[in-house]
Amino acid sequence: MYKVKIVETQQEYDEAFAIRKKVFVEEQGVPLHLECDAEDATATHFIMYEDNQPVGAARLRSIEETVAKIERVCILQDQRGKKLGALMMQEMEKHAISIHKQLLKLHAQSYAVPFYEKLGYIVTSPEFMDAGIPHRAMEKKI
Repeated sequence: MYKVKIVETQQEYDEAFAIRKKVFVEEQGVPLHLECDAEDATATHFIMYEDNQPVGAARLRSIEETVAKIERVCILQDQRGKKLGALMMQEMEKHAISIHKQLLKLHAQSYAVPFYEKLGYIVTSPEFMDAGIPHRAMEKKI
């Protein structure tokens, strides 16, 4: 059974960062100083568990009164292909609605654009590089 929750304890925070480090730093080669940034201090962090094992993480930042940005969405490699990314996004969207957000923005790695489009996001920028990886800006009204 998979469960997504807002990070509330130091252990959950550490587990979320361990997943981010494994996916972004170790797998994708993003420098640690770019992956862990000053925005982490004010973001709402999410973690996904299968039973008691952490398998995914993400964060949500409020960037305007009615706008939030979804960032650092990641699922461990051996858990991919199970629609867990969609589950993570659904739970983050529910939270965003509960805090009165009306628009969600994100910067998708270009290969993941079709995934986000299936969830109702639309591309709003040409391709750009971030941490050496091609991205596209996307958004969704909620």
